[in-house]
Amino acid sequence: MATVGRGAQAPARWQLVACGLALFASCLLAASAGAFVSTLPPLFSAALTLDPAARLPAPTRYSYRGIHTTVMPGLEEPLRTRLEARVPAALGDVLAFYRTELRKLGWQERQDNATVTADRARLAFVSPIGPATLELERKDGSTAVHLVQKNSDVATRTNVLPEPGQAKLVFSNIGETDAVLEINERTIPRPAGANAVALDLPPGKYPYALSVPSRPATTNMLTVAAGDSWELTVGRDGVAWPPLQLY
Repeated sequence: MATVGRGAQAPARWQLVACGLALFASCLLAASAGAFVSTLPPLFSAALTLDPAARLPAPTRYSYRGIHTTVMPGLEEPLRTRLEARVPAALGDVLAFYRTELRKLGWQERQDNATVTADRARLAFVSPIGPATLELERKDGSTAVHLVQKNSDVATRTNVLPEPGQAKLVFSNIGETDAVLEINERTIPRPAGANAVALDLPPGKYPYALSVPSRPATTNMLTVAAGDSWELTVGRDGVAWPPLQLY
């Protein structure tokens, strides 16, 4: 099983992964369910009804809906599950729907992290399996839904759980040549086929560069929040993959 060493609180402390995380990036793909498009016109009633078939709570009325999961090799439970949806209803109605349905499932809203305006809402929860967030945005006559639930047990078992107050970054090189990551004033080389490394970072924005011989460096910006885990990977063809949020 792929494992990542848990770092100390210090932000620049790197640790070698115990076993076989050269395959980590290829195994931790976000498996996406297909999107479903409804042709039904908006209903006159503002009431929203729970869809019992939805993997995460969602109303039966929608114009788009998709589920995305981040999975670990050998484990059935996802590390992270994300629901994206567009609901033809007012933001206040969608917010009331989620507060009601999530409460029924034992999700506890963190009042200290709630932000609600006429056009946007962001709520944090403690769910029975781990932290979760709900983001709503009023857009084009509908309400966009972004609901994420993390599985703390899976993150602990696979050693991708960040230290308290920190974010975790995993650097993987599954290519056939050496790769180098430059981030947070550090230069981190990874030989071809070597184990991945993990770094605990304070929340913030970090410019980074990924490079391999005979190729221009790939530069980008990575924004990390406390409690998140991300992966940066150089693929088998030497091309840097976009950042992937693991947890």
